[in-house]
Amino acid sequence: MSRHRSYGKSSKAAKKRNVLKRYERIEVLREQGRWKDGVNKRVTNLPKTRVA
Repeated sequence: MSRHRSYGKSSKAAKKRNVLKRYERIEVLREQGRWKDGVNKRVTNLPKTRVA
């Protein structure tokens, strides 16, 4: 009897996502120097960031 193909696929869990969550996008902006705590207060309409 063979196993179903959905079992044991570890490569699915390591797949890179295309879309970042807000807190992840803010972290990327901090690394790039485009986000300053205390100055930037809006978490909506954030600029786009590259996902590498």
